[in-house]
Amino acid sequence: MSLSTRSGGPQPHNTSHDSNARHNQTAAAKPRAEQPTAEALRDLIVQSLDDDKGEDIVSIDLAGKTPIADYMIVASGRSHRHVSALADHLIRKLKEGGLGTARVEGLAQGDWVLIDGGDVIIHLFRPEVRSFYKLEKMWAADIPTDQIAI
Repeated sequence: MSLSTRSGGPQPHNTSHDSNARHNQTAAAKPRAEQPTAEALRDLIVQSLDDDKGEDIVSIDLAGKTPIADYMIVASGRSHRHVSALADHLIRKLKEGGLGTARVEGLAQGDWVLIDGGDVIIHLFRPEVRSFYKLEKMWAADIPTDQIAI
């Protein structure tokens, strides 16, 4: 059995290089959606929580306090179910806004749900859990920059 091609002999074919080149061309041809600014993300989150009847919504500017995020949003829901619904709707709106990779903790329990939206961290509480932890009191304090642990 002999191999022949029209060019006179078998030609090596590197499929991984060709498919990588095609993938890179395709990726380069697709425009990337611009990520919203931290302020736009904060506004989207606050509006979503307000629309869904979140209570006592507080936005804390974390600039100069920590490098983990630009803003922290703290809000309350009236019950386990309300806290879970606030979180579920917010996660859906973040996905629709192109930020579908938010990490979520505590959604099943509904006492305290933490959503890491990248530049904005969201804490949703039942009122009694929120008053116990008092996160906004701790994070709203002015901390001298020389005392920030990084």
